Amino acid sequence: MRLLLVEDDDHVAAALSAVLARHGFQVVHARNGEEALRALLPAEKEPFGVILLDLGLPDQDGYEVCGKIRKRTATPVIMVTARADVRSRIHGLNLGADDYVTKPYDTGELLARIHAVARRTTSGEDTAPTPVAALRLGPVAIELPTRRVSVDGAEVQLTRKEFDLLALLAQRPGVVFRREQIISEVWRTSWEGTGRTLEVHVASLRSKLRLPALIETVRGVGYRLVAPSA
Repeated sequence: MRLLLVEDDDHVAAALSAVLARHGFQVVHARNGEEALRALLPAEKEPFGVILLDLGLPDQDGYEVCGKIRKRTATPVIMVTARADVRSRIHGLNLGADDYVTKPYDTGELLARIHAVARRTTSGEDTAPTPVAALRLGPVAIELPTRRVSVDGAEVQLTRKEFDLLALLAQRPGVVFRREQIISEVWRTSWEGTGRTLEVHVASLRSKLRLPALIETVRGVGYRLVAPSA
């Protein structure tokens, strides 16, 4: 798999590239946002399977680079940064990042996340399975074939995983979904490290939909969707 590593620190990039190479990745290193965007241009080359994007770049803010990448390609983006607060995570996911890893990280964890996002993309498992075409929950309308969500008629832009999570919960309002079940059905993995990602996606959904009570946390168990009044 070709992997684009966007990292301005040459020492960090060299060490990480060596590890990735040992695990079968062909690493292309970009030292800033401009180099990263140029690396995405050659159409004749094999596309990248994953992009590792550091946010502390010298020429552009990493969030800005992520937004530009997402406009050019659907390649999974994993943000790698020291910014560990939930607000930063939510902002990254809103821009289209598929995952978010904070420094310092365990190399095994990073490799697991790379394989997880790559597997979900290549297997075509990013659509929440459902036999119905649309769901209506008070002011919230969810169109499953087109993957559109609106609140009171105003469309809300969601990332792939945010939509899949919302669609899963919305199919059975009031039913508590265990965290392990959600991770299995939406992220297609049983890996425990995905739990934090789930929390961030729930927080992001509550913020975007402006219905904080829509997704209820059942302490120690998981989450359920509480259908709002029209």
